[in-house]
Amino acid sequence: MPAKSKAQQQAAGAALAAKRKEMKVSELQGSSKSMYESMTEKELEELAATERKGMPKHKHD
Repeated sequence: MPAKSKAQQQAAGAALAAKRKEMKVSELQGSSKSMYESMTEKELEELAATERKGMPKHKHD
């Protein structure tokens, strides 16, 4: 499942870093904290690895 925006990719990267103990969970906020709690490391890797070229900064519905 690829990320739909740069913001989503960045949040996934922060959550992934916390899962890997590279940063403290207490440093997470908002979407990244929710992703940390609800997604597996593999799912976060897929989101964080999405190509950024041509991706919008934020997804608008």
